[in-house]
Amino acid sequence: MDDEKRHDDWASSRANRLPSFTEVLSRRTRPPVDLFMFYLFLQREGAEDIVDFWLDVQQHENLCRAYFKDIRKSGRTIKEEWPQYWDYARRRGSIYGTVVGLAPGTKRSTVSTTDLVSDLDRANLAHAGEKSSTPGASGAGYFSPQTRVGTTSPGLAGESGKRSTTPFSMSGRTPTLFNLRRASRAPTVIPRSSAITRMDLIASAERIYYRYLSPAANTVNSGESHEIYLPPALRIHSFPLSSSHEPRTEGEMQMMAQIPDMYHAQKEYCFRAMEQDAFPRFLRTKAFGNLTPVSALARLIAGLVILWIGLATAFALVFLDVRPKSVRFYLFIPFTIAILLLVSHQYELDPILVFMSQSETTPFRTLSIREPYVKKLLLGRAIWVAVLVAVFTTALTLMFWAVPGHRL
Repeated sequence: MDDEKRHDDWASSRANRLPSFTEVLSRRTRPPVDLFMFYLFLQREGAEDIVDFWLDVQQHENLCRAYFKDIRKSGRTIKEEWPQYWDYARRRGSIYGTVVGLAPGTKRSTVSTTDLVSDLDRANLAHAGEKSSTPGASGAGYFSPQTRVGTTSPGLAGESGKRSTTPFSMSGRTPTLFNLRRASRAPTVIPRSSAITRMDLIASAERIYYRYLSPAANTVNSGESHEIYLPPALRIHSFPLSSSHEPRTEGEMQMMAQIPDMYHAQKEYCFRAMEQDAFPRFLRTKAFGNLTPVSALARLIAGLVILWIGLATAFALVFLDVRPKSVRFYLFIPFTIAILLLVSHQYELDPILVFMSQSETTPFRTLSIREPYVKKLLLGRAIWVAVLVAVFTTALTLMFWAVPGHRL
């Protein structure tokens, strides 16, 4: 009941505005501007991996937060249970500051992101020459270590000239128009059938790395790259730990302390990229229209064909001088259908579907419009489209009715 009440409060607060990106990601919005529709929108562009990455990192951080809460519930302190992490969080800040019991106001410093990546590469140097193997299906093992952030890995040697400059234009990805099924993916959610351990945190971080940040591993395991674009300062070229055995050396223990905050900066970058690039386009598509690109294209083709049939029939009635002349009024049927389809393509909005409170999810499949302000916007545009269709249909019908018949 409390969740429903909060949802109703959020809905009422959006009665006269479009939802924010934060509200969409936190699942506070309703169709057609909810997280499911945003995911389908990115999937059509072949860029759904960026929101997958954000959601998986969010799950990883929730797992870490649950681990810290479990420790506190057991009566122990983070400082006693995990002194390396306590020291790391105290010196550099952490997003879990309030959970682990740090002083209020302790925040993750902006410098720690660069330090984290540098420390990872330094740890990779320590492992160079010791262990280097391609991960198996489980994602365990070490990836070929690199020397420094920004250097080109061997797996990217032939791809360096094609590397994308935005998260939404990764080379090798193509938009998906018809097949919207996802490839099987390694689970990031670890079932809580037992207490969460630090090895669970490593396993969670390892899965994320080998799915989204390691291009060679993605290609080997699935035949399709799910790598997301990150600027050079945020790239991590290898994962220095392994979920197959516990850290032993002091260096590995220090690296494990950085696992909870490992992807937070990358997650924030992806959030800003989606908020500034994909999300405004998504709102324009779903808050001001209700058709998918494929469906709109189908309407354009069908509209042109029906318009040609209508015009051919109209000219035949004129040049055959068919009597009575009132027969020409039946031309409004093909003209109405043709103009409705053409205007719907132009506005990417079908007024009939809007009047039925429906919006397309995939081509020719719909769901109910439940977001109040979006419903209001779409209803206004649907009325405008209906008026345009009526005006153009009336004009064409009257024009061919008024033309004098002349039998050839």
